[in-house]
Amino acid sequence: MKYRILIEQDEDGIFVVQCPSLPGCISQGKTRMEALENIKDAVKGYLESLKKHNEPLPPPIDEEIIEVEVFG
Repeated sequence: MKYRILIEQDEDGIFVVQCPSLPGCISQGKTRMEALENIKDAVKGYLESLKKHNEPLPPPIDEEIIEVEVFG
């Protein structure tokens, strides 16, 4: 399954990653690559917990990117 994630770098240079489809599923890493690996583990654990408790798995989000021209 594929899930959309958001990556931001905080003021200390740490990469913070969250998965909007899975509320509260957040991780971080010192590098972008480390953060990506950590969020994969977090998502896997989140989904395993849902399955263990007989909760439905949220469907992956389809996403489109649009370009908006700003006049100013």
